[in-house]
Amino acid sequence: MNLLPGPRLLETRPGRRLVSRRLALSGNIPAALRSAIERRLNAALTNAQPSRSLKASNLCSTVRAVRLPKLPEHPDAYALDIEPGGLTLQFSSDAGLHAGIATLVQLLREHGRSLPCLRIRDWPDFTRRGMMLDVSRGRVPKLSTLFELVEHLADLKINELQLYTEHTFAYRRFRPVWRDWGALTGAEIRKLDAHCRRFGIDLVPNQNSFGHLREFLAWPPLKPLAEVSEPYESDDGSFLRYPSTLAPTHPGSIPFLRQLYDELLPNFSSRFFNVGCDETWDLGRGQSRERCAKLGKGRVYLDFLKKVHREVRARGRRMMFWGDIILNHPELIRRLPRDVIALNWGYEADHPFEKEASLFARAKVPFYVCPGTSTWMTFVGRHDNALANLRNAAEAGRRHGAIGYLITDWGDGGHPQPPAVSYFACAAGAACAWCVETFHEPMLIPVLSRDVFADATQQLATAACQLGYAHRKLRFTTPNLTPLGAVLAAPKPGTRELFARDGLTYYRHIPAANIRAALRELERQLSVIRKAQRAHPSILSTELELAARMAIESCHYMLWQHAVEQHRPAARQMARRGIRELRKLQRDFARYWPRRNKASPARSVPFLQWRIDEYRAGLSGNGNALAASNRAGNAHRSR
Repeated sequence: MNLLPGPRLLETRPGRRLVSRRLALSGNIPAALRSAIERRLNAALTNAQPSRSLKASNLCSTVRAVRLPKLPEHPDAYALDIEPGGLTLQFSSDAGLHAGIATLVQLLREHGRSLPCLRIRDWPDFTRRGMMLDVSRGRVPKLSTLFELVEHLADLKINELQLYTEHTFAYRRFRPVWRDWGALTGAEIRKLDAHCRRFGIDLVPNQNSFGHLREFLAWPPLKPLAEVSEPYESDDGSFLRYPSTLAPTHPGSIPFLRQLYDELLPNFSSRFFNVGCDETWDLGRGQSRERCAKLGKGRVYLDFLKKVHREVRARGRRMMFWGDIILNHPELIRRLPRDVIALNWGYEADHPFEKEASLFARAKVPFYVCPGTSTWMTFVGRHDNALANLRNAAEAGRRHGAIGYLITDWGDGGHPQPPAVSYFACAAGAACAWCVETFHEPMLIPVLSRDVFADATQQLATAACQLGYAHRKLRFTTPNLTPLGAVLAAPKPGTRELFARDGLTYYRHIPAANIRAALRELERQLSVIRKAQRAHPSILSTELELAARMAIESCHYMLWQHAVEQHRPAARQMARRGIRELRKLQRDFARYWPRRNKASPARSVPFLQWRIDEYRAGLSGNGNALAASNRAGNAHRSR
């Protein structure tokens, strides 16, 4: 039975129960909630075929919803019974009701109007099960895209959504900061918040409030608030960091945050607020240098975090924050305010969630575990890493009493990877968040095919899965990315951005035979996608095609680099081919973009033009100058 997340206890019974074309919900359910649930149920029945052999009088037309004072297993548990006499859903909380409806919706999609008789008893490992989507790296989704995401998340029993925001909320006082990015407006957020509530999802406001404020701090009126005023070299001197951290000692920093909070928070109904405060790389290098020297960076960080906390509490919210910096100062964890929630993130298969979660647990600080989809800087994913990372987080979080599980989908490098690539890991994470013991990986393709890709052949979901394993053909791994993503998307070396440090040198570490093996696999999956696309065109098939083509061009670029370095005559022909294909990608990506996203793709895929320019340089005789200027080495994580 194709259910995801997998229920804990499922007992099939003899017989089937046929349902009418429309289902109603009975029981003591508020009218607005009942109406929203009935819309979900009947949408699932839209394509169900009627049974000609059964009289209308024998059809079940009602789901009996029974609210109980409590269920023994968990406050958000539910019990679903499909019997010859009818359909009954028992629950004690609205969260349990939504979870039970999500299961019933999947059953209706799987079996249509002829449901198998069964009994399900189910409850979650984590009360709060969230998804966080980065909307600050170049891809700001349209409201229709976000509505679609919400509906898919509800099917997977996700009950929390965050939109990671640095500068892409349309703050009235800071229009020059977000103007070219396609920021989300307050009116759009209010509509999204209402849509989330209909599906039992808490839309949590998210605004980074200490680090990761580069676009704000680059605006001249706000530059005085920056910890450092100019770019500076990393500790190893291999790349530049740009000012991105608020000066905690500047008297204007908290008033600036107050302006953000007072405009942002009224658009959300959630009682939570994620203030970020991660990766404060600049701290102690500028305005707070003397204070950090006197008290220590950890103490200065914690003191500012407490100031932020006071602002959040004054606005009636409960503060969430990323836990990476406080984990560098474990002696200070016990000094955190008691009502904060630490977000314990990590994105590699072997991330030490066990150790870090235990630190928060021992200090009695409520915390989430926050793994990732592993799609950023890959174009097509690295699903092997994602699955291990998602399981690892769930197992450690459950052992140490995490109150939540947050799947993160970042957008480093312009966020060129589309939703179609992220759904595989997102669904796996949702299953782990609900019950890691019942997560069965082979269930991903049939459920995604049915509920997301709407593809009875399962070709698209299968291709999306296989694309995420293609990087293994390279036989080269590095943290937080794959060469398939970093090679094409690497910034121009002159900028000395982090991903320019290595992105154009991976060909030196990867034999041409391995690159060609990855290329063949990517081309195989592209052929499958195009075949499915011809039969049933969809936005998801378009996205997978574009992602596969970009990964393919990374392979061709590395093979060209090999040819240039070996002074092979074929390099010129390869450069001409590369220019032609990248121009096609530019045109096709630009046509696709407004169907899903706001603003333009200018912030997302400038690298296509960068690589075109480098191919042109090759034709003029300077082919590998840019690549040769980069040092070899392994890229390190940065958002």
